Amino acid sequence: MGIRVIIPTPLQKLTNNQSEVEANGSNIRELIDDLDKIFPGLKERICDEKGKLRRFVNVYVNEEDVRFLQQENTPIKEGDTVAIIPAIAGGTIRIEGKDSNI
Repeated sequence: MGIRVIIPTPLQKLTNNQSEVEANGSNIRELIDDLDKIFPGLKERICDEKGKLRRFVNVYVNEEDVRFLQQENTPIKEGDTVAIIPAIAGGTIRIEGKDSNI
């Protein structure tokens, strides 16, 4: 049993349309490296050229945001669940017949 990783819909084309996969590592950085070995191209979508998490990608370990932990160095262990969630911002919503930018 490894670490359960929840994959967002936009990245599922890289994971053979799987919404959940399993990978290994002792921290988020190692987990992403392992995911990239299994699913090439995944790391470049999650991390920048220096290996840091992209600012528009949120990563949670057991529902805790790694930005408030140790970011890429956040420790993980077998049985943990890691969720990769793209940030959502911008767009237009319609309120009472009027468009409003968010």
